[in-house]
Amino acid sequence: MGQADARFQDRLMGDETPIRDAASVVLLRDAESDPQVLMGQRGKTAAFMPNKYVFPGGAVDLTDGDVPLADFPDASSMARLALRSPEGLAHALVASAIREVWEETGLRFGVPGPAPAVTDPDWDGFYETGLQPSARGFQFFFRAITPPMRPRRFDARFFLVRAESAVGDLDDFSLAQDELSHLHWVRLDEARALNLPFITEVVLAEVAALAKSGGAPQSVPFFNNSTDVSEFLRLA
Repeated sequence: MGQADARFQDRLMGDETPIRDAASVVLLRDAESDPQVLMGQRGKTAAFMPNKYVFPGGAVDLTDGDVPLADFPDASSMARLALRSPEGLAHALVASAIREVWEETGLRFGVPGPAPAVTDPDWDGFYETGLQPSARGFQFFFRAITPPMRPRRFDARFFLVRAESAVGDLDDFSLAQDELSHLHWVRLDEARALNLPFITEVVLAEVAALAKSGGAPQSVPFFNNSTDVSEFLRLA
C-alpha cells in the first residue's frame, strides 16, 4: 500500500474491530412544504444493522480520494470534516457520499462534463451519464463512531442535501444496485415509526431542526465512541 493510501487504512481501537471511515447522505425533499427523507432497508442477513432502515451510505474506498469533483460542500463543512480526521480524508468522504447515493439509489449529484482520462471501475456507470460528480449544496451536519463490541464499526459522517438538486427522477430507483430494499420517501414526521438504529433517530432529530430553521448548522454533533468511554463533542 502506497503512502497516500495509508491515510485511509482502517483504525484499530479498543476491542480490535476495525473502524472504517464512512459517509451517509440524508436527501431532504420538499423541505418547505412537506419534508421527506429517502430511506431503505438493510437485508435481514446483513452483518451490520440487519433489517434496519437507514440512509444511503457506506465505507470510503481507497480510490475515492483521487476522484476529481466539480464542486465541494461549503467551506465550513470542509473545515469541520477535517477536524479530528486524517489529513486529506475530507475529499474522499465527499466523493464517497456522492458514489454511495449513486450506487444505492441510482440518483446522481453532478454537473455536465467529461470523464477524467483515468477512472475507477466503481465510477464508470456514473461517468457514462455525462456528468462530473458535484457536492454543491451538501452540508456536513453530524458524525458518529459505532460503539465497541459491534460486528462492524464505522466513523460515519452525515451529509444533508436538498433532493431536488439531484439529476434524474426522484421516484425512479431502477438504477440502484439493490444494496438497500424498500427504497422510499418517508415524511420526516413519520420516519421514527420505522425500524431504525438508535443513531438514526438522533440524526433525524437534527434533520428536523435544520429543516425547520432553514439554515446551516452552527456546529456539528460528534458522538465519539472510539473507546469504552463515550464522548459527546461539537465540531465548530
